[in-house]
Order: sequence, then C-alpha cells, then structure tokens
Amino acid sequence: MAKRGMLIVLSGPSGVGKGTVRKALFETGATDFSYSISMTTRKPREGEVNGVDYYFVSKEEFEENIRNGEMLEYAKYVDNYYGTPLKYVNETLDQGKDVFLEIEVNGAMQVRANCPDAVFVFLTPPDLMELKHRLIGRGTDAMDVINKRIKKAVGEIRMMRNYDYAVVNDEVSKAVDRIQMIIRSERLRVTRVMPDYEQMIGDE
Repeated sequence: MAKRGMLIVLSGPSGVGKGTVRKALFETGATDFSYSISMTTRKPREGEVNGVDYYFVSKEEFEENIRNGEMLEYAKYVDNYYGTPLKYVNETLDQGKDVFLEIEVNGAMQVRANCPDAVFVFLTPPDLMELKHRLIGRGTDAMDVINKRIKKAVGEIRMMRNYDYAVVNDEVSKAVDRIQMIIRSERLRVTRVMPDYEQMIGDE
C-alpha cells in the first residue's frame, strides 16, 4: 500500500495572487502535486473546460453532494457554490500523491477541521496598500467593491493565526521558493517519517 500523500492548502485574501503563485509553483517542474480541481455551479466562462478549470455542475447536484458529505469544503459566493470534492482528494492521497488546494480562507478553515494533518500556508501581501493597488490593477471591480475587499482582507489576515506558515507575496518567484522550502521541511517532520521507522523496527 502506498504511503499516504500530503495535503497542501494555499489560501489568503482576494487579490493577493494565489492563482499566480500556484501556477508558477507548478511550472517550476520541481513539484509532483496533483491539483485539486474545484466544483462550481456557475456557468463556464469563455475558454473554460469542464474537468480542467472546474467541474461545472447544477445547483441540485452540488447540494446533493453536500447532503451526502461528499465535499471537503464549500462556500457560496454571489448565488453560486464553489467547493472541493472529497472523493478525488482522498483517492489521490491514498495513491501516495500530494494534493495541492488553492482556496479561500473560509474553505481552508473547513479543511483544517476535517484534515488537521494538512499543511496550511497563508499567502499575504506586503501591505494593504499594495493589495489595493493589485485589486485596482485587475480592472474588474469598482472602487466601492475594492474597498469592501480590503475590509474583508483585514479580517482574513487576522485568520492567519490558524495557519502553519505565512508567506509574503512580494515577488512571485520568491513566494514560490518559500513554499517549496516549507514543503521540503514538512516531508522531514517526525510525525510524517516515524511510521516508516516503526514499521522497519517492528512493534516492541
């Protein structure tokens, strides 16, 4: 039986660059993670592919998954559900593969409750002014929406105390290096390697 893989959770405030850092991390070629594709009830945007960008399902199907306990975490934003299917994560971890989740802070807290042995990394901006500049630079939100996002970000940054590590996203390449260092360290954690040695020496 394969040694169970490690679950890595990356989250942080909206606009901090979670998606950018995650993509850069995977593009290094130095990782062997399985990226957990989220499920959503929103309609696909132009160019999005089912099973690649998201699993696109109906509201009824998503709510049935919730009732059946088949979601590792989920949330509702603007009348649409978003979440992580539990079956894929468990099957992949049981195969000995590491799984990488890029999710919002509330979702991460749900995962923390269900998978306390996961590795939780909080991606934070250098400061709130930089975060505001990034949100403005997106060009997708009105200023009142941006100000609401900043206010929400303050509350999310306070949630950092519930994570294992904090990584400042001042430069994407540096943030990627820091996350890779965290993962290398986690592989050496005694609680992760001890079962192998207990099996080697046998039960006393």
